[in-house]
Amino acid sequence: MSVQKEYFQSLTKLSREIGKTDDQEKMLHLIVSVAVETLKAKAAVIFLNEEDSQDTIRNVAVAQVGLSEKYIHAGTAHAVKISPQLLKDGYMYFRDASTDKRLMNHKAKKAEGIGSIISVPVVVKGQMLGILSLYTKEIRTFTKDEIEFLSILAEQGGAAIESANLIRKLRNQSKIFLKLATSISASLDVKTILQAITEDLVKDLRIKAASIRLLDDKTSTVKLVASYGLSDKYLNTIVADKNIGKALKGQTIAIKNVFEDDGIQYKKEKKEEGIVSMLYVPIRSMDDIIGVLNLYSGRQKEFTEDEVMLVTALAYQGGLAINNACLYMTMQDDIKDLKENIYRCWF
Repeated sequence: MSVQKEYFQSLTKLSREIGKTDDQEKMLHLIVSVAVETLKAKAAVIFLNEEDSQDTIRNVAVAQVGLSEKYIHAGTAHAVKISPQLLKDGYMYFRDASTDKRLMNHKAKKAEGIGSIISVPVVVKGQMLGILSLYTKEIRTFTKDEIEFLSILAEQGGAAIESANLIRKLRNQSKIFLKLATSISASLDVKTILQAITEDLVKDLRIKAASIRLLDDKTSTVKLVASYGLSDKYLNTIVADKNIGKALKGQTIAIKNVFEDDGIQYKKEKKEEGIVSMLYVPIRSMDDIIGVLNLYSGRQKEFTEDEVMLVTALAYQGGLAINNACLYMTMQDDIKDLKENIYRCWF
């Protein structure tokens, strides 16, 4: 069988198996297994960038085959170091893993019986999500076709990750809207509803914090009514900023890096709080803008169109909850006045 035909059959089989599941872990395990089997290698591993916190990102082995449990991977620092080169050249080849100065843990690699390593980036829409690495027993060179095949497998991995993330986001967003709709129908406690919005957004979008400020018509100032993930020190310091004023005029504003944006105030306080990116979304009630929903990220983040749409929709829901509460209070006052008028008429 020709090499090209073998590669084609392997990819066809992989695509068929991936189509049967939406389990990310299972899909990625299939990919590393196909890599080892088809390229006749010792082992393969997929590393993904995962948020350890809002300040750090870990490089985690999420799928692997062929390596012992005691084998220790190089870690995040190595992944960060080689990522620019991977994106530039499309792959990195380490002929002798036990001596190559670009690698770490030489003794562990020798003890594991690793000869050569080749790594390719896992990329989705221009963004590097991780690394697919292939390990051989003997010192080995790789042909152009082998590198291309491994790169295609990495693309399959990226597609699997994107698909799984999309399903996760849809499920999470459905849960958020269901929870919010239930809260609105079951309670007229606006503060509880708005607090739930901030907490759910932080958890769903995996960001640092969220806050809601409403406009006080009497004083023409905004007042904090709900927040999640921010310290009292920061909340007590920040009264308002220019972008809140713009949001109150209907603008949605995304700030990728607060320290590079001339329009951002309180930069010192934001640095101390660990805030890097921000999103401002107006909260509407009927035809009026009544407040601002803020999102905060602890690392540089470009909010996607889908994320902005989700936040905007939730801001509308928050406005609806406030409007419902106001209507209810108005009705209560009207009923009270009506009862008093009836009482006066009869007695």
